Amino acid sequence: QVQLVESGGGLVQAGGSLRLSCVGSGRTASECDMGWFRQAPGKEREFVAAIAWTGSTTHYKDSMKGRFNISRDNAKNTMYLQMNNLKPEDTAVYYCGAGYGLVVHTSADYWGQGTQVTAAS
Repeated sequence: QVQLVESGGGLVQAGGSLRLSCVGSGRTASECDMGWFRQAPGKEREFVAAIAWTGSTTHYKDSMKGRFNISRDNAKNTMYLQMNNLKPEDTAVYYCGAGYGLVVHTSADYWGQGTQVTAAS
């Protein structure tokens, strides 16, 4: 089992930045690919970005490229999402996910509880 806890969400003005963190724990947390997903009100959860367990490979949804940056520190069992130039349409609950092969098939086996991100216009 892998447990995930997100933090770092909040309210920012459009054009601002936030950095989300996700701490993983459990026997195999450091061996899993990890990723970020988000769900806006009335919409389905969507993939945002993922990173391989080695940190060597990343995968972004096309619309996030250039604004968002995913990284991880395996020594701290922590993954990050740096979000720049936030737009109102980025407003959503952001979830951390983990799973084997997530960076390829963009689906997670384990989930965090989510953190709210609001970009006000």
